[in-house]
Amino acid sequence: MYNDFMKETIARYKYRGDYILARAFSSLIREKLKAQTFDYLVPIPLSPERLYERGFNQSAALIHEAGFTATEWLQRTHTEKQSKKSRQERIYQKQVFKLLPADIENKSILLIDDIYTTGSTLYHAAKVLKTGGAASIYSITLARG
Repeated sequence: MYNDFMKETIARYKYRGDYILARAFSSLIREKLKAQTFDYLVPIPLSPERLYERGFNQSAALIHEAGFTATEWLQRTHTEKQSKKSRQERIYQKQVFKLLPADIENKSILLIDDIYTTGSTLYHAAKVLKTGGAASIYSITLARG
């Protein structure tokens, strides 16, 4: 649950650069990933500007710290931070992802993100992957708010 404790923990991790917190979640993520069947793990990407600001992609870090390899096939355009948008703005946002050259035809993709709020981010990422030929797309997030 995205309760007060989780909000503060994710804020420290994501916005204040406390990368080591990815290790705190690594055993939980590792167990969840071992229980899944997938061809590729794809982290939700940050725009280049946001990646520069933060210094790391929090979704990719969760994958790496759990001992898996991230396959970065999505590219994100720079937009206003999701946390600054209203629920309505998040739900009705335009497509922000594009598929990089990838051989995903008939593959099973597991998307990794930190927080599920409206589902818009995962929906848009999945839509791009499905259009690119993926057979199935699933997701795992740390919290749901």
